[in-house]
Order: sequence, then C-alpha cells, then structure tokens
Amino acid sequence: MNDIVQSEARAPDGQVPPYAQMLNAPQREAVLTSEGPVLMLAGAGTGKTAALTARLAHLIAMRRAWPSEILCVTFTNKAAREMRERVGRHVGPAVEGMPWLGTFHSVCAKMLRRHAELAGLKSNFTIIDTDDQLRLLKQLITANDLDEKRWPARQLAGLIDRWKNRGLNPGDLDAAENEAYANGLGAKFYKLYQERLIALNACDFGDLMLHMLNIFRTEPQVLEQYHQRFKYILVDEYQDTNQVQYLWLRLLAQHRKNICVVGDDDQSIYSWRGAEVANILRFEKDFPGAKVIKLEQNYRSTPQILAAASGLIDTNSQRLGKKLWTELPKGEKVRVIGVWDGPEEARRIGEEIERLEREGASMEEVAVLVRAQYQTREIEDRFIQIGIDYRIIGGFRFYERAEIRDALAYLRVIAQPADDLAFERIYNQPKRGLGAKTLEAMRRHARRANLPLTAASLDLANTDELPKRAENTLVALLRDFAKWREDAEKLTPADLLRQVVTESGYEDMLQKDRSAESAGRLENLSELARAMEEYETLGDFLEHVSLVMDSDAANDDEKVTIMTMHGAKGLEFDHVFLPGWEEGVFPSQRSLDEGGLASLEEERRLAYVAITRAKRRCTILHAANRRIYGQWTSSIPSRFVEELPDEHVESETTMTGGASLWRANWSENDDPFAHVSTSRPDRSSARGPGWQRALESGYETKQPRIQESRRSAASFAAKPRGDIAIGAQVVHDKFGSGVVMDQEGNKLEIEFEDVGLKRVIDSFVRLAD
Repeated sequence: MNDIVQSEARAPDGQVPPYAQMLNAPQREAVLTSEGPVLMLAGAGTGKTAALTARLAHLIAMRRAWPSEILCVTFTNKAAREMRERVGRHVGPAVEGMPWLGTFHSVCAKMLRRHAELAGLKSNFTIIDTDDQLRLLKQLITANDLDEKRWPARQLAGLIDRWKNRGLNPGDLDAAENEAYANGLGAKFYKLYQERLIALNACDFGDLMLHMLNIFRTEPQVLEQYHQRFKYILVDEYQDTNQVQYLWLRLLAQHRKNICVVGDDDQSIYSWRGAEVANILRFEKDFPGAKVIKLEQNYRSTPQILAAASGLIDTNSQRLGKKLWTELPKGEKVRVIGVWDGPEEARRIGEEIERLEREGASMEEVAVLVRAQYQTREIEDRFIQIGIDYRIIGGFRFYERAEIRDALAYLRVIAQPADDLAFERIYNQPKRGLGAKTLEAMRRHARRANLPLTAASLDLANTDELPKRAENTLVALLRDFAKWREDAEKLTPADLLRQVVTESGYEDMLQKDRSAESAGRLENLSELARAMEEYETLGDFLEHVSLVMDSDAANDDEKVTIMTMHGAKGLEFDHVFLPGWEEGVFPSQRSLDEGGLASLEEERRLAYVAITRAKRRCTILHAANRRIYGQWTSSIPSRFVEELPDEHVESETTMTGGASLWRANWSENDDPFAHVSTSRPDRSSARGPGWQRALESGYETKQPRIQESRRSAASFAAKPRGDIAIGAQVVHDKFGSGVVMDQEGNKLEIEFEDVGLKRVIDSFVRLAD
C-alpha cells in the first residue's frame, strides 16, 4: 500500500502535486487511498477540510473520475462553497463540472426534479418554507375540527420533521409515534399533510430527502442509474447525519463501495435535530473491510488543552477512540475557577478580558461559550457596565430576543399607558383574535380623539365599531392592564413580571409550543425576572434596559464573541471562557432527564468541543451559588470538572460578595476560599453552603478519585436505592420532610410538606427516623 501511495502522490513529472505537499502522513494516506470504503476519523483541529479537499482534487487530477462522476455532500452551503473554491485552486476550471457537490438537500432537490413524477409531483414543484408549512397544517387542523390551541400546528410540524428525518412515511409510524399527536391522530394528519402537498405540487424541506429515499427503495432502475453515475462518494461531517441521510447514502454506496466519510464521533452534538452518532460508530459494520484512518495531529491547540479535553472525553463509552497531539509549545494549563455566585462569575470574566486587552490581545480572538442562551444576560450586563464591546453569534443580544422584547412591552404599557409602540407589539401577543382590522380601527379612533391607543381602545369598545368578540377581548385585556398597574404598587418588579407572563397567557403559549426553542424562551423569561430582582421599582429597571439597549451603537471596533457551545463548533479562538460548569446547568438537567445516559455522553462531547475551541488559553468557571427561578441555589461543580486530568489543570477559587455568609457556615480552617490553590488534591475546594449536603450524601469526597463512579458514564444510570420506595417518608436537608410519590431510576418525585412536589436525586434524601 505504501508503494501505491508513494507512486500516486507524484505527478507524471515526478513532482509531488500541490494538494499533497502540505499534508502529514495520515492525511496523505486518506487522500490517496482512493478505492474502497474509508473512514477519515478526524479529531478537532486536525485539518480534515484540507484532507477532504485534497482527496477530491486527487480523484480529478489522477483521472480516477470525471468531476460529474463524484458525489460530495456537505451540511452547509458555506462548506460546499469553501470546498469548491479550494478544489478549484488545485484543479482549475475542472471544478465547474461538479454538479453533485453541495448539501444533502440541494443534491436531493436536483435528483427529485429529474424524477418528480415518481413522487407524484411535477418537475416544477415548489419547496415551501416554515411559515407556509404552519399555515397548511393549521388549515388541516381546523378542517378536521381539532382544537389548534390544544394541539398546535407547530407541535405537529416538529413531529413531521422528526419523522421525515428518520425516513418514516405515514404508514411507518408505530403506535407510540401515532399517539404523539392528538391522542392517536399523528399518522392521520401526517398522511393528510402529504396528500395536500402533492395536490399543491409542493414539498417541504424534509420531503427532498424522504422522496428520494422512497424512490431509491421502490424504483431499482433509478437507483442503478446513480450507481453507474457516481464512481466516488465523499461525505463531510458524517457524525452529524440523521437516519434518512444515512439510509440514502448507504443505498447509493452499496454498489461500488467507494465511499469516504469524514467525521469525529467525539464531536457529535446535534441529536436534538436528528443526528445519530451511531451512524459513524457502525461504519465498519456497514462497509466490511473499511479502512479507518485517524487524523490525530492537531494544528490548533496547545498540548495542555488537548490533554485536558482528551482526558475528559475518554470517559465516554460510545466512541471509536483516538488521541490528539500537537507539535505546538506546551502552553498554559486549563484553568478551573470556582467563584461565589453568578454575578462574581461575570465580574471575573470581565476582569480577565480587560487584562488580556491590556496585554495587547485582540478582542476578536476572545470568546465566551455558554451552554444555554439565558446565561448570557449577566455577562452582557457586566460587559456593558465596564465597556467591553461584544457580539452575540447565532442569536440576539439578551434584551433583543423576541420573548424579552414582548415582556418588556407589557411592562412598558403598565408603567406608561401612553406607550403606543409597546401596546401595538403585544395587543395580540399571544394571539387573542385581535387582528389588523382591529388595530387599524384603534389607530383611527386614537387620531380622531387625540388619545393614546390604550385610552382610545377603551373608548372604542363602548361603540359599535368593533365586532362583539373583538370588543370583549379588548376590554378584558385593558382590565388586565389596569389590574397589573395596581399590582405594581404592591409587588416587586420581578414578581410583577412573573404574574404578567402567566396571566397574559404568554407562558401558556410557550408551554404549548413543542418546538426545540420554546424551553429556551421560557428560560430567558425566568432570567429576565431574576435580573429584575436587583431593582426596587419597575421604572428603575426599565431605565436600565433603555441604557443597555442604547449602548449597542454600531462600530467597527474589535468585539468579544459570545455564543453557545453548539454554535461554536468549527470555530477557534485564542482565549475561551466557559462559564456555568455546574450540575444542572452543564450537563443540562433537562437533557439528562429526557435522554439519560445517551444525553450525558452527548453533553460530555459538547464539553470536549467547547474546550477544543481554545488555541492558547481555556478558562472554565463554576459558581457555588446561583439564583435560579428567583431562588438562590447551592451549586455543585459539573462532573466534567472532576473528569479533567489533574496534571493538565490549574484550579483557583475566589470569593467576594459572599464572604460573610460563607464564614457563618464554615470555620476558618474549612474555608476553601481563604486561599488560592494552584494544584488540585481536593476537587471539592470551590463549594458553597450546599456542599455540606453533597458531602453527606456521598456525592463528593475530600479524597480525590475515591468516588470512581463519577469517572464512569454508568454512574448516571445508577440503580435506585433499595431502601427508598414509593410511599416512603424521607427528609431532604433543604426541602424538609416529604413522601415519595413516584420513582424513575435514581430520580424521585416527592411531595414535601412545605414546598410541594419536587424532583430530586435519591442520594440527596434519607429515610425519616
């Protein structure tokens, strides 16, 4: 094989071709192993794009195939454009003859145009967007006498998208999937929707792949055409493929088996949108004799960062395994900083960035990566306060998010009834049946009477100009505002917001929205309420928000990047800050509750991705206390902190605002914040008052590594304690006495005497005496 590689690596004149000159040995092997199935297992920062591009150039330069005989699929148009440009630099105009280089969906759209009649469509079919999809589903729901408020179109759209991502047609749904919508009407509405699309000569985004998969399965002559057409198949980011993409690729590749997939099982972090890490894990079973080539030389990060990330990801059981290394200088250890609370965490990040700026670091090379968007609020406020320019990537600044603007509009109308702009934003949000005609009538009356919209609307309701239903709805809304103004005199601003969000129906609207974004929007509203707790009056808070939003003047200065860990995949920065590494925040408690062990491993892969975004410095922060849903909660550092290898980590603990409270609970000798530790003999060194409970429960010990189950993924799937069962009387150090009402694994539902129903881990309670 090496002889073949050496010979193929040289052009006819004996020179190494340009696309192979800068490659290391494994990259070159991946490029030149042209025949048979190949898995290019490419770790973070190992130059997988360069290798994939060089392989594509090699196939064309060595005349293994005409450009039109190569299928190359990516996940984004940006990746496809970049690959086309890179290949063009190596092979020149020949790249223009590559019609099958693009995203999965663009390639399938091109195929489907050629075979539309086999899917019941015409070749000029329309691809509808999300808005059209929701409108169509609402029509079907209404036509079938279903309550759209109880069974939202958005929920059905999400289910249909999930089914299509799994390659399921209406007739393929099992009983459980069918029950997922309207008590057993899932398959019926999916079928009605597909029939309606065909009648409209249209398909949605998911149909592009599903229709082609169905055609390949039922029309062998069509599949054979593509078997003959494609001599080579290349796939980027294979770990992100979903079931329908996997099935489609497997059918196309089974004839020649000249398929090369590039991916990293350790960076599979998109299960929430259908990606299945199992696809890359079973590649060798799908294609017996496949050659696995590991790209392990990292060109991005220092050895300390790579070793810390590798030590963490080694804990996962579902992985193929590789060890990243680099020739870069050793660099600094990964820093783990324990702070007292969330505000101190934001202050510390701000101080560190100011120090970097003084040292001459570019702010373009600094990033703050969070697990959830609501975490950015305190950090944004701190940056604005001390004058650090920043940008939010993949989303809006906290106060610019739609749900935050809606909540602020409600509060502005309460504080100032003449705020017409705010009232127009939310008079029909959530939907109340007050449409554009009602708004126009309100505006006309306001102009005639020279009144603000709210006063004019109340006036208008006493006339016959509005339909009775709209009139009653408008009066009820204005009564709500009058009540909230009275409540504002008695409630704190935070409690007022919580009441408004609930009584307006806004919370109910988000809870009924089953999309992936709805939970995050509720979290953002909770964080807004938490932010308001720092202000005595509603006016003070609204003035603060006005100043915050006004500070976002456009400028071309360098900016710190704030984004989610998911959004950062594929990016790199010199300096990376990772706040919120506590149990329940990261790993996300919601993810663990919904997905168990599989979700825990994906959360760990996300931690690995986050750490490997850093080129020079990586700083992880966790707080001993956080205010969550309006209440201070003692936080336990993430299990991922424990899993980082000691020799590549430098720990530090700081404390400012909580010193007096801390010392009221701990003696000076036990106070871990009385000094700064540069080594980590004791993982429990950064802890709040709640750590005493954790110590007693056995969650953490003062002797490192005693609790080896923390290093095992199986620890999450721990067996329930045999001495605690449904009906048992138990005691929790924070919530008091209660009765176990339900049990699922090591999670208990307990009805507490003082605080009501709570879900807790069994290790945090004990049987009552």
